[in-house]
Amino acid sequence: MGQLMSMTDIPVLRAIKDKLKYHEARQKVLAENVSNADTPGYTGRDIKAPDFFRVAVEGDSSRPVAAVVTSPLHIATTPIGGDTGFRQQKVDGYEVTPDGNSVSLEDQMMKVTQNQMDYQMATSLYARSLGLLKTALGKK
Repeated sequence: MGQLMSMTDIPVLRAIKDKLKYHEARQKVLAENVSNADTPGYTGRDIKAPDFFRVAVEGDSSRPVAAVVTSPLHIATTPIGGDTGFRQQKVDGYEVTPDGNSVSLEDQMMKVTQNQMDYQMATSLYARSLGLLKTALGKK
């Protein structure tokens, strides 16, 4: 007997979920940048966005194999260092202070705002997509 596919395993929905995870991880990195705005020598970072369109169309065969908690008695594991699966990259700042800090608060706050708007858009798209699938299946 074949294994049933969850509605959230559809490539487009999986790509939207990955986009949500990307925005969550990016929010953490941007928050670190803001919190280190006065740290001497700190260089701002950002996360490179994956090609979500490719993932939605082709699926993602490059996902690493990870441990899965299949019982409430199992201990969930997370990679050391909080690896999110997204590549971090250093961002060249427009200004570098005399102490070597390259974080511009104005630039970071604009990125935070844009990231929040993109996250809200992806959340709305995901919810509407699930609603359409439920309607198509005759569920409420």
